[in-house]
Amino acid sequence: MIEKLKEIIRHRELIFTLVSRELKARYRGTVLGFFWSLFNPLLLMLVYTVVFGFIVGGGRVAGFESTKLYALFLFNGILPWTWFSSSMLESANVLNVQGALIKKIKFPVEVLPIMVVTTNMVHFLFGLPVLVAFFLIFGKSLSPWVLFLPVSLFAQYVFTMGLCFFVSALTVHFKDIKDILSNLLTLWFFATPIIYTYDSVPKALKYVLNLNPMTHIIESYHFSFYFGSLPHYKRFTVTILVGLFFLYLGYLLFDKLRDTFVEEV
Repeated sequence: MIEKLKEIIRHRELIFTLVSRELKARYRGTVLGFFWSLFNPLLLMLVYTVVFGFIVGGGRVAGFESTKLYALFLFNGILPWTWFSSSMLESANVLNVQGALIKKIKFPVEVLPIMVVTTNMVHFLFGLPVLVAFFLIFGKSLSPWVLFLPVSLFAQYVFTMGLCFFVSALTVHFKDIKDILSNLLTLWFFATPIIYTYDSVPKALKYVLNLNPMTHIIESYHFSFYFGSLPHYKRFTVTILVGLFFLYLGYLLFDKLRDTFVEEV
C-alpha cells in the first residue's frame, strides 16, 4: 500500500492538471462561472432554512435562539455534505465518462476518483469565505477552534476517498449503483445531524447516529465553527481510523478490478 501511495504522489502533477481542467470545464459558458460553487450551497441553505426554520419550525424545535442562527448551523453542515455527496455521485460515473483516458496505455486510473474528490474539496473551500462572512453578518463570533478545520478536512477527505474508490470500481460492473446511490444519499442526509442537532435526537437514535461516520465529521465542523469548542475527540479519532480503513479497502478493491475497466467502459 505504501508503494501505491508513493506512486499516486508521483502523479500529483497529473492530478493537479485534471482538477484544474475539471474546474474550468464545469463552469465554462456560464455567466457566474466559479461563483456557482458559492451560490449552490447558499441556495440550498436558503431552501432548508425556509422549510425547516419557518414552515416546520426547526429553529424552535432544535432550541436555536433565532432563525438566523439556525441558518448558520444549516450552512455549516450543508457545505461539507455537498462536498461528500457530489463526490460520491460523480465518482459513480467518472470511469465511464473518462473511458478514452482509461484505454490509453499505462494511464493511472486511480487518479480519476482522486480528481473528483479533490475538485469537490476545492468547491468546498471556495464556500468557506461565504460561511465566515455570514457568521460575521449575523453577529456570531468565531473561536480559535476554527483552526481545527484541517483535521476535519483530512478526516472527510480520507473517508470520502475510500468510498469513492469503492463506488467508481463497482459502478463499472453494476450500472444500477448510480441510481441506488442517489436515493441512498438522500436517506444518508437525513441520518446525519445537518438539519437538526445531535443532542436533539432521542437517546436510542444516538446509537444509530454514532454508527454513521459522517455524523462525527459534520459534528466536527459544527463544533469548530458554530459551537466554538473541541469536537468529541474519542469519536472523531475512531472516525479517522474508520476512514483510513475504508481508504485501504476501497483502494484494494479498485486495484484488484483495474484490469477489467478497459473492457467495461
